[in-house]
Amino acid sequence: MTSIGVYYFGAISLILIGLYAILTKRNLLKILVGLSIMETGVNLLLISVGYVRNATAPILSDYATPTNVVDPIPQALVLTAIVIGVATTALALSVAINVYERYNTLDIEKIRGLRG
Repeated sequence: MTSIGVYYFGAISLILIGLYAILTKRNLLKILVGLSIMETGVNLLLISVGYVRNATAPILSDYATPTNVVDPIPQALVLTAIVIGVATTALALSVAINVYERYNTLDIEKIRGLRG
């Protein structure tokens, strides 16, 4: 397996582990952890797609030519995704705290039953 293939395998594995946690767990915090793991897998996949062997950073210099530089768009997308992920995780955790204060449980099946 090539070195980039390891990153693809790791990214797909993280996405599937996160998806498994989201679909099978009943605890709200475990679902949020699964979502965070899935987000990390997507970020790793985006970085892996943008990888170019033997390329340099896209900084103007005498050594960097347009043929041997890395595309900065995937890196910028991942940085933006990290910031958005932190914000949405913080919001989701605050919602989980409010749910726990109101229902005294984080089990989504019990919360659904208490709604009625």
